[in-house]
Amino acid sequence: MTEPTPITIARGDGIGPEIMDATLEVLQASGANLAVEEIQIGESVYKRGIMNGMEPSAWESLRRTKVFLKAPITTPQGGGYKSLNVTIRGALGLYANIRPCVSYHPYVSTKHPTMDVVIVRENEEDLYAGIEYRQTQEVTQAVKLITRPGSEKIIRYAFEYARANHRRKVTAFVKDNIMKISDGLFHRTFDEIAAEYPDIEHETMIVDIGAARLADTPEQFDVIVTLNLYGDIISDIAAQITGSVGLAGSSNIGDQCAMFEAIHGSAPTIAGKGIANPSGLILASVMMLVHIGQAEAAEKIHNAWLKMIEDGIHTVDIFKRGVSKARVGTRDFAANLIDRLGERPVQLTPASYQVGEKASFAGIALKDTVRQEKKLIGVDLFLDHKGGTGDDMAARVAALIGDDLKLTMISNRGQKVWPDGAPETFCTDHWRLRMMGDGKSPVDPAAIVATLGRFTQAGLDVVQTASLYSFDGSNGFSLAAGQ
Repeated sequence: MTEPTPITIARGDGIGPEIMDATLEVLQASGANLAVEEIQIGESVYKRGIMNGMEPSAWESLRRTKVFLKAPITTPQGGGYKSLNVTIRGALGLYANIRPCVSYHPYVSTKHPTMDVVIVRENEEDLYAGIEYRQTQEVTQAVKLITRPGSEKIIRYAFEYARANHRRKVTAFVKDNIMKISDGLFHRTFDEIAAEYPDIEHETMIVDIGAARLADTPEQFDVIVTLNLYGDIISDIAAQITGSVGLAGSSNIGDQCAMFEAIHGSAPTIAGKGIANPSGLILASVMMLVHIGQAEAAEKIHNAWLKMIEDGIHTVDIFKRGVSKARVGTRDFAANLIDRLGERPVQLTPASYQVGEKASFAGIALKDTVRQEKKLIGVDLFLDHKGGTGDDMAARVAALIGDDLKLTMISNRGQKVWPDGAPETFCTDHWRLRMMGDGKSPVDPAAIVATLGRFTQAGLDVVQTASLYSFDGSNGFSLAAGQ
């Protein structure tokens, strides 16, 4: 008998304890060889004053087992609490979020009976880095971080996943018609890596039309790879149009650790009623078993689940008269699944997992960064100032700018208001002043510091500075709308 594989579990909040109990019963009955450690996370930990929702002992368990099966948690909204999901993914380097979205026609109602799409979502960067500021009375800011290494890791993972799972095409969703630098980096990286996989089709779509097509004709997609925020949104769309978001599980994969969870939330309004569908967490546990090399148990559970869906044993969220045969609660759902262990579906495609198969590709090698000549060529100063026009602002600061810098543009909310601004432009109390060097030699940082000092002495409230660089002669910053 091989040693049991240690895993860490958390029952979470809301319906979490109910669906975790059901999932553990199924895992035990399947013969999965596990040594379970339990930790407490989520709302009760937040309420004890622990801002990240997780005690040090919980982190120790995760670092020891390196495998985490997690029920949903409730993250307090609008306060000083950071999402625990985001914290775990970033701290443990879980860069790839994999969400299979499959239709189970005709047993679960859907308008898309042949849908079978996998969303591969970048998990650590983008707006989910959670870097936000309030800068003035009227303006807040969120920082969108996209890196070359982070983009390369998730894109290469998507192509490796497609190849290992005999998928035909990978589609990237971006918005680089607007965010030309950040999303543009992801797009360029996608094109470079796609060229290394000539056996797999590839395409790029703007995320808004891509999401519309996903909702309308998901059959045209196979594997979708995208940035963090877009991936979160479209994976919920994709899961819902299969018939229910409650049926989808996901894996969060890193080089050292992995986390498995349902994609739905803690659903506190139905907590304690015994009606929650445990399918998302059960199917996440199947992904976990494949990850740790227990393919036999994974296949047994997955096929029993498919057989039960065929047999019409459904929870209330997917129950439909004329199709479903029995409406069951959480515990009875698990009991019926256990009764079918060893059976296979007749109409739905049976699951098949090879012994030794891995659902992750640890240690993806990254290309060396090509170093470019970086030159400081200007600075943006952001001011908190209420009232006036772009012309008024330009006149006020003209005498404060040294000879080494020249004011070239003023914008408000990203829209150019000087020179030649439109009088109709609505302005807030957040102004950006762009000052550039002569274009021939690098700007001396001391000139920027001196200018900043004169602004401060004049009573202007500088809330942020952003250095402007060129890389091999190309500008590393965006223009304002209207430039």
